[in-house]
Amino acid sequence: MNPANLSGPILIVEDDRNTAALVTTYLQREGFTTLEVHDGAQALEVARREKPGFVILDVMLPGMDGWEICRELRKVSEVPILMLTAREEEIDRVLGLSLGADDYVVKPFSPRELVERVKAILRRMRPVASINTEVLQHDGLTLDPEKHRVTVDGETMALTAVEYKLLYALMRSPGRVQSREELLNRLYDHGETVIDRVVDVHIGKLRQKIADDPNEPRYIHTVRGFGYRFADEEG
Repeated sequence: MNPANLSGPILIVEDDRNTAALVTTYLQREGFTTLEVHDGAQALEVARREKPGFVILDVMLPGMDGWEICRELRKVSEVPILMLTAREEEIDRVLGLSLGADDYVVKPFSPRELVERVKAILRRMRPVASINTEVLQHDGLTLDPEKHRVTVDGETMALTAVEYKLLYALMRSPGRVQSREELLNRLYDHGETVIDRVVDVHIGKLRQKIADDPNEPRYIHTVRGFGYRFADEEG
């Protein structure tokens, strides 16, 4: 059985079998179903066949590294991805997020912390809870909270849960500048430690999907040194 109504098992991609077994043990204690693979090529094959509901992905793997696997998975799926990295450099974390990972954990890590990170990502996947079901619109961009759907000029956009929440937060308050910290608190509201640039990475990917040129923005405006605001009637 999988908590949180996951559509499939958690796929653990880790070449260190002891680490993979430890992660498996802690996840299964929480009721999750898991699969283990130990190299990159096998990871993609199993992911295509088993359609996991979540992926825990080590960066350093034989054959194909975690960056490439993440990139390939994102071409065909919005499955949540948690990266495991042995390096603490910010650039590595930002790279993973820019490729479409939802979060990262630095090795060595506490298995309990990893399980909590998984749960936190699953919480962020839940639809935005709001009594206000008013459809939000601006210049061809429409967000329908009741249907949990975003369209641009009539075309439906495939947004991740994080991208949807960011867009919803910005569109709900057009013209108001929201700091990176404020937006982070909307995404990571259970005490996770994250870096400010996480917001920039997610905003960048959101802009790509809704065809919003940051140099001539229709929707999301950058307020340098502070954060972002959604366009109001005056632009």
